[in-house]
Amino acid sequence: MNTRFEQDGYLIDLAERLRAHGLPADRVQATVADLAAHLEESGADDAEAEFGPADEFAAQLVPATGERAQDAPAEQVETWRWTADTYVDEELLNRFGDEGWEVERVDALGRFVSHRDLTSPQRWEYRRELVTRGREGLDARLAPDGWEACGTWIVYAWFKRPKAASIGPAARLADAPPAPGRTSFLSRKFYALLAVLAVAVAVAGVAVAVGDDDASSGGGFVVGLLCGAAAVAAVLWVTQTWLARSRSRSR
Repeated sequence: MNTRFEQDGYLIDLAERLRAHGLPADRVQATVADLAAHLEESGADDAEAEFGPADEFAAQLVPATGERAQDAPAEQVETWRWTADTYVDEELLNRFGDEGWEVERVDALGRFVSHRDLTSPQRWEYRRELVTRGREGLDARLAPDGWEACGTWIVYAWFKRPKAASIGPAARLADAPPAPGRTSFLSRKFYALLAVLAVAVAVAGVAVAVGDDDASSGGGFVVGLLCGAAAVAAVLWVTQTWLARSRSRSR
């Protein structure tokens, strides 16, 4: 158990509230341990300032189908953490949503923390929105159609809703397929961008070093690496932002 969790009164209170909401003990422990790790990594001293009042935060962490969670024993609920890049995340979220996986939140590492009730699985659907300037009333705009936030990370927010909202009783699954054997789903485009980044960094480093009239100049090479990485990262961010906005406008 994380030491921060054992000593932090806020996290202890949060754990008790999650149990009161009916979450299984193993999910409560995993959730609070992740939050404690996030506090330590971010250096935040005040958990309440970071997450908000414990009662409100506990309500946000409980699945929308909280009544189901109270009745389902821990051994009948699967939990799965996985990650994907923004080229394929929506496609995969909806594919796995059709297999009964409900995203509870996105953790500090950008992983989708998902769970599935084996006794009465149902299909879920997802969408991603760009939130570079904050939520800007996004929750209120999407709520009438049944969408609720299920996670944010950097400039993105993900929303979920039971597929019953669009297809009715057909959203219930008779049998849940086996859980995927992987936890990382990175596309070819993502790997291609990494390759481009590596080449750009190397070229920039060599160019700066040669510009210093010393091809072996360690300082020049390091500066070149930083310049190349910053330039390519900026291009990637602009590209991703443009693609996300284009998808949002096309909905």
